[in-house]
Amino acid sequence: MKRVTTRFQQRLASLAIAAAGLSLLPLALPAGNAAAQTTGGTLSGIVQPEPPILVSALNSQAPTQYIAGKIYQGLLTYTPDLKPQPELAKSWKISPDGLTYTFELQSGVKWHDGKPFTSADVVFSIDKLLREVHVRTRAVLNKYMASIRAVNDTTVEIKLKEPFPPFISMFETGTMPMMPKHLYEGTDYRNNPANQKPVGTGPFMFKEWKKGAYIKLAKNPNYWKKGKPYLDELVFYVIPDSASRAVAFEKGDVQVLRGGDVDNVDVKRLRALPNVEYTTKGWELFSPMASMLMNQRKPPFDNVKVRQAVMHALNRKMIVNNIFFGMGKPAVSPFASTTLFFDKNMPAMDFNLKKARDLIKESGVNVGQYPIKILATSYGANWDRLDEYVKQMLEQLGFKVSIESADAGTWAARVSNWDFDLTTTYTYQYGDPALGVERLYVARNIVKGTPFANVQGYNNPKADELWAKAGATMDPAERQKLYSEVQRILVNDVANANLFELEFPTLYRKNVKNLVTTAIGLNESFDNVSIEKN
Repeated sequence: MKRVTTRFQQRLASLAIAAAGLSLLPLALPAGNAAAQTTGGTLSGIVQPEPPILVSALNSQAPTQYIAGKIYQGLLTYTPDLKPQPELAKSWKISPDGLTYTFELQSGVKWHDGKPFTSADVVFSIDKLLREVHVRTRAVLNKYMASIRAVNDTTVEIKLKEPFPPFISMFETGTMPMMPKHLYEGTDYRNNPANQKPVGTGPFMFKEWKKGAYIKLAKNPNYWKKGKPYLDELVFYVIPDSASRAVAFEKGDVQVLRGGDVDNVDVKRLRALPNVEYTTKGWELFSPMASMLMNQRKPPFDNVKVRQAVMHALNRKMIVNNIFFGMGKPAVSPFASTTLFFDKNMPAMDFNLKKARDLIKESGVNVGQYPIKILATSYGANWDRLDEYVKQMLEQLGFKVSIESADAGTWAARVSNWDFDLTTTYTYQYGDPALGVERLYVARNIVKGTPFANVQGYNNPKADELWAKAGATMDPAERQKLYSEVQRILVNDVANANLFELEFPTLYRKNVKNLVTTAIGLNESFDNVSIEKN
């Protein structure tokens, strides 16, 4: 628990500063020696799977966030120890009572079409667009935000209904991207033509998308950080086959691989290549959790004993070691062990086929009467093998199981509309359970429109009450007590089948500099990334 204690101390220190009503004046992010940075060049990577859209306000899937982070920006970004740092906001203050947040914006920022970025864009993005279309962010805004206003062109004031300590952690580009008011106001956000040619404030501008082949972004010549970005172009190749993606990296056709781009079995070999760097950093804000979602609206998964049986039928240690080649650790809670308020003392859901079969009998459900279709994700071969393994283990319990394939867009649409029996996925935890975990379990988030809400239909009023209390209290010790109780309830109910904590490797050529420097890693803007010339 040493890391958790450190996080507690860091968060308490931040709260102490906030309580004093002081401006949070951040330290500079690691940026390298700007004078020595090499300019020019094209950085090539892979986007896997091909995203359905490039607007992170409308789609929170990992491939979308990866590319959109170079086009759009948030008010803040975060250091690896989750401390806020300036992005479109140059400074901010939190009132002593924790209810008022005041942001001072950077000067000279323009949208890619040349229009000025002002406080009106911030107010529109947060109060209008994101409140309607970004389900994860919307849930917090609707519950906690009392008002938002533009004090002047460069100052924004947000007032909360009650204190919400994690609020300052919400301003990165994937959670609260700033959107251009002049292009979206008064339109159908989801069908706006700007979605096809996105316009942001970031260091790279949309250039070309050849479906099934590549997405190209070009340097923003009027970027508000003078002298940046260093690169001329970013190219993200769409390569459906994982073996071909590995070959592309070996040959030097691509310089960056992110977690999931190649099978985990290939990571060790690629890591050993000459002039290749490897890191698992850059996921501190996300702490991804792999889970299996069971639709609880209908038999057989509306029965808690059936869900418990499924959990006992899965050897999660084997999944991590054999299917994902050790890139992770079995989950014991819906909270990742790297995040705040994780409680390691959870009741064990051990691998025990006999216990699983006994629970099926106790449930009184004839599971063979309910054919199960596993809706496959499109994250690659490891996930395909996971689906095959789940199928085999459920069949040992008497289920009749088949697997349906789906591309990223189809998967998102079907899960968003609750059109599935069972599916595997992973979600981000966003540094605090009130931001990344609560959204998956509270009844108010049983909403259509996103695959990253309470799509399984879990409903427990007692858990909802605990979530509400924990999110509102300022006392970390009290929050820990409440969140520990929440974790016990969710584990016992198998609110989701939490499988394992993912570990994502990043592989890149040694001449690529400053690639991973913050808690959002490869989702960053890349405005400080350069390619050192030989």
